[in-house]
Amino acid sequence: MESEAVKHLTNIKTNDEYGTPISLFLEACGKYNCTPQVDYFASEVNHVCDEYYTKSDDAFSRSWTSNGFINPPYSRKLMPKVMQKAYEEHKKNNIELMILAYSKTDTRWWWNYVENCPTCEVHFIKGRIKFLDAKGYQTKLPAPYPSVWIIYRKQMAWNPQVITTTQQMFPNYKKYHHAK
Repeated sequence: MESEAVKHLTNIKTNDEYGTPISLFLEACGKYNCTPQVDYFASEVNHVCDEYYTKSDDAFSRSWTSNGFINPPYSRKLMPKVMQKAYEEHKKNNIELMILAYSKTDTRWWWNYVENCPTCEVHFIKGRIKFLDAKGYQTKLPAPYPSVWIIYRKQMAWNPQVITTTQQMFPNYKKYHHAK
């Protein structure tokens, strides 16, 4: 007899379409100061931005030019492909991407597209998320893995006028320099 957890894991392997609870999305946007405009991997039912791509829109074949949100398909086959696309579009178009992923730090995609990304932030989520099913209803069971927010921040242009000397920043530097 199969346990509920085993049934849940089996279902996840065959069904990649889980939605993000809107409250979780809005909380993260506020907490991490993110402004996604496009939900790059969504459905007609489960999307958190007014502009979104469904499976038939094929986000893989498009250029991403707007700040976005990604709740990727979690299958072993698609996850690395999604993370590679997100990383490449972020670097090419200097966009901010807020990604809700499972926290699998031992995977190749994690080391290629998260750990070695200088503009990437990682925020682990306490507990397990109850995602939305394909009809937009909360699932009975939480996700079998912990989740994480991965945020690719825009690369800021270097501005030499911002660089200043210690004396300009602290006019009394010389006066107090030797004080102990």
